Amino acid sequence: MAAFLVITLIFFALGFLGCVLVRVLYDKGPSTNLLHVTLVITATICCWLSWAIVYMAQMHPLVVPILKAEGE
Repeated sequence: MAAFLVITLIFFALGFLGCVLVRVLYDKGPSTNLLHVTLVITATICCWLSWAIVYMAQMHPLVVPILKAEGE
């Protein structure tokens, strides 16, 4: 469970860094800055959610593999 928290913090840090870089590098006015920051936050949340779903699906798989005997 510690790995989940570590990767979540990494996603949070990358999202924060992305927001700061967008504000510094693409300063085009208040409404455009708001749109850019919103897009960065949305992309970060979507990437984290995709990663979290895949991570948790590997912890508790819904489909159990069926093992075949050696002679079959």
